[in-house]
Formats: sequence, structure tokens, C-alpha cells
Amino acid sequence: MSLPTLVNTATDTVSRYVEAFKMHEGQVLNGSNAQVQGTRRAAIERFETLGLPTPKAEAWKYTPIARYLNRGYNLFLGQPETSVSARDVQELLVPDLDAHVVVLVNGRFDASLSDIGALPKGVIVTNLAKAAEANAALFNAHFSQYASFENDALVALNTAFVQDGLFIHVPKNTVVEKPVHLVSLIAANEDLLVQPRHLIIADEGSRVKLAQSARALGGTKTFVNTVTEVAVGRNAHVDLYEVQDDEPNVVQVNGVHTHQEDDSHFRTSFFTFGGEMVRNNVTIVADGRNDESHMYGLFLGHGKSHIDNHTYMDHAQPDCFSNELFKGVLSDQSTGVFNGKIMVRQDAQRINAYQSNKSVVVSDSAQMYAKPELEIYADDVRCSHGATSGQLDQEGIFYLRSRGLTEQQARGLMLTAFARDVVETVQIESLQVWLDQRLLDYFRRL
Repeated sequence: MSLPTLVNTATDTVSRYVEAFKMHEGQVLNGSNAQVQGTRRAAIERFETLGLPTPKAEAWKYTPIARYLNRGYNLFLGQPETSVSARDVQELLVPDLDAHVVVLVNGRFDASLSDIGALPKGVIVTNLAKAAEANAALFNAHFSQYASFENDALVALNTAFVQDGLFIHVPKNTVVEKPVHLVSLIAANEDLLVQPRHLIIADEGSRVKLAQSARALGGTKTFVNTVTEVAVGRNAHVDLYEVQDDEPNVVQVNGVHTHQEDDSHFRTSFFTFGGEMVRNNVTIVADGRNDESHMYGLFLGHGKSHIDNHTYMDHAQPDCFSNELFKGVLSDQSTGVFNGKIMVRQDAQRINAYQSNKSVVVSDSAQMYAKPELEIYADDVRCSHGATSGQLDQEGIFYLRSRGLTEQQARGLMLTAFARDVVETVQIESLQVWLDQRLLDYFRRL
């Protein structure tokens, strides 16, 4: 194909995106899947109506997302020309992790850099565009069914410009023994807005664990607006771990939208080590009986980074359990935000739901904002939530120093102990070991 089409978005951002859509819909945005085309048009219309979120919107009160989008990123359309090498991929692999390696370049599946030859029979790993045509019935049954753009401008923008991404289908009663390691690389010579779109479908009785590492190569400014939809079938088990470790030139909005059927288990964890601004939007709808849902997060703010975790746990059916734990360590002039909501619907009786956010602020210039929420319409439930923010226990530091540790060593040990209970939830041993070492290295330098 021709070189990428770049559309400047600095002035009147919403109008420029709408104009870009109209200009390219019949060219790089076309395709044979009529349902996708109709969804795109509905999404751009909704985006135009919604506009960009402002701090007046409660969900974006502490994260001025429009300020980041108004910088003049180029909207990427077309087939990428990149220089990503196997060495770039190797640098993001977790040591000693025996996994199926799936490589994404600028949000697109790259089969030439991936290693998925040993996947179980029937498992599909391909790019989104091919799946929309070759697996149209399955694709249409799930695409844009869980990530609603009705009240979310960033989801609407992603949906309007969806071109490609990753499609994974694990068929009924299939167990993927080895984890799937998603290596996501952004490579460009321009300041780009990149919008990956992923769809993961785990059919009844299936099991799969996924771990994602992401990084932008080079020094260009990048805005990554990702939407991932996860369909967890009856009695299926899905684990999704994300390691976010970008440079201060990268802004990321990461949406994970999950739908669970009866007796299913879903676990997701976010480990945020870097990036200028990171916003994780996590929505889980437990739409089956006896569902189990887990959300975990560990965020380490430093420099002037801004890290926002926004979660929504929706209990739509009875007899379910959910557990949510997010912890943060904020230093320098960083900012942390946690807004977590648990919804219990009227007929969702006998729900056990727990939510906790704990943060340590280790410098006078760092800030933490927390807003835990419960909305309950059933009467036979056990739900709790809470948030705490504070500094390191000086008595604890004094005790450790009295045992021969320096102040820096004492602080590092206490912070590592504080963060470890999030790492311990990881169900992939080599990934847990690697994260442990990352924490030790990070807190030694803090």
C-alpha cells in the first residue's frame, strides 16, 4: 500500500477527526464486513455528539484528557512501514517465560515476528481484519458488544477508526497450557495517535492466560488509545496481565471490557511502571451465576507522571464473587487517581464484593486522589470498599535502621513489602519472579 496517511489533529480536534473519517471511510477504512461499517458510522456520530471529556465530567475530573489529545498528534491511517526487529521483541520478553509469543506492531498483529506454531488445535490467533471476514459470524457476535461507545468518547473514537488489531479465539473445552505473551511495539517517525483494537473470545470450558508488555520505540510523542474486549464463556477461565513501562513521551488510554457467563473466572492485573499519562479503564460485567472476578493493579508514579485507574465491577446476576485491590507508590511530582465502582443489580442477590485502594505518597509534591463507590440495589449482599493514602511508617523505618539497614534500604524494603501482595496474585510463576525483581530494582533507586 501507499505510505501512511497523516491527519493533523491540533486545531478543533473533534471536527478534524470527523473530517478524517469522512475522507477515508471509503478508502483505508472500508472492508467487506457490513456490520463493522455500520458500527463505525454510529461510533463517529456518537463521538461528534459527545466531544472530548472535560474535567467537568466526574469520570475525568482529575485527568484532563483533552489537553493530551490537543497536542497535534497525527492520526495514523494506512499500512505501517516499520523497522521493528526480532531484537526489539526480545528486549520485551519476560525471562524464563515459556510462552506463545504474539507480536503487535502499531497495534497490528505481525505474524513474521510472532511464534505461535505450537498452539492447541482450533485456537485462532490472527489479525482483526482477517477475522472480520473469515470468521464473520463469530466476530459479529462479539465485536463492539462489550465496549460501549454510548457514553465513552475514547471508545467511540477507537471504534470509528478500527482497522486492525488482534483476534484470539479459544474454542470449547480447549486449554492453552502455555501463557500467550503479547508484545506490543509502537514504531513511528511521527508523533502519532495509534488505536489498537483487540477481541479475545474464550468459549465454554476453555482456559487461557495472557501477559502483555508494551513499549514505544524511539523518541516521538505517542498517544495509544487501546480497546480490548474479552468474552469469557460458561465455565471458562481467562487471566490477563498487563505491564506498562513507557517513557515520558507516551500517553496511554487502555480500555479492557469483559463479559462473563455462568461459572466463569476472569482475572486482570495492571503493573504500571512508566509513561507520561496512563489511564486504565476496566469494566467487568458478571452476567452469569457463580462468576468469579478479580481486578488488581500496582502503579508506581515518578517524575511528573499521571496514572489513573478507573474500574467498574457490574454484578448483574446472583451468587457471584469479586475482589479488587489497587496499590500505588507516588514519588517526585507524580499524580495517582483511583476511581472504582461496584454495581449490584436488583436481582443480583448473595453477592460478595470487595474493593480496596491503598497508596503511599513518598514526596511532598506527589498527589493521590481516590474515590471508591458502591451502588447496591439488592438486599442480600456482602460488599465493602475503602481507600487509604499515607506516608511510610517512621517507626518501622527506625526499627529497620536499628537492625543495621540504611534509611534508603529500610524504605526500599518497606515499599517492596507493601507492593508484593499485588504481585503475589500473578498466576504465572516466571512473570511473578520477574515483577518481584523489577520492584526490588525500582525501590532501590527511589
